[in-house]
Amino acid sequence: MSVISAPLADSSTMMRRNFRHTMRNPLTLLNAIIMPIFVMFLMVYVLGDAFSVGVDYADYATPGLIIMTICYGIGPTATAVNSDMTTGFINRLRVMDVSRAAVLNAHVISTVLRTLVAIAFVVGVAFLMGFRPSASFPQWLGAIGIVVLTALAISWLTVAAGLSAKSPEGAGILGVPLMLLPFLSSAFAPADRMGPGARQFAEYQPFTPIIETLRGLLNGTPSTGTAITAIAWCAGLSLAGYLWARASFTKRA
Repeated sequence: MSVISAPLADSSTMMRRNFRHTMRNPLTLLNAIIMPIFVMFLMVYVLGDAFSVGVDYADYATPGLIIMTICYGIGPTATAVNSDMTTGFINRLRVMDVSRAAVLNAHVISTVLRTLVAIAFVVGVAFLMGFRPSASFPQWLGAIGIVVLTALAISWLTVAAGLSAKSPEGAGILGVPLMLLPFLSSAFAPADRMGPGARQFAEYQPFTPIIETLRGLLNGTPSTGTAITAIAWCAGLSLAGYLWARASFTKRA
């Protein structure tokens, strides 16, 4: 095999392994679906009338729930990566003719694909609850692109955290801050209506420009400045997660 085809073939093999694990344990997918749907029901039907955001609340909240779905799907990935490291699976691959990057790439790609499936379910439920986007076809493509970039960035950070943790339990706990961060953004309420401190944090954390970009695309009112900021955050987080993952992998394997 060539220098390029061999790592691709190894990554494909590792991805099939990850998908088999997902099929044997469907809770890894259900966890990423049930919690965002519950929050959607809570925010739209229970608390939605308490917010005045200028548009139907289902339209406002759905972009934030999409990002929340990404964050709620990372726990199984962190645990699986750490289990591969602590149980010796990765070290066994070192004595075989297997690309070192294959395990990490497979976990990232599998997480992104699993996340996209979960998001499709969540968006379907959002339509049933009144979500009515005004996006054109190119804007839908832009929204999908932002979702994929965000999922890729979060996946690399999750893999890196899983490699760095001392145990699978610790790896799961490391993902909790990412799960909570969307609540401290403009996902469910405009940042400019928050109190001092919370407002500044919401405005300058990465999820707010990502959510605002996604919201603008789905509502048919995209903002170039916000989109550039969102893409820059996604690229920076992806690079940071990749470098952290490679360093942890080299150190521990």
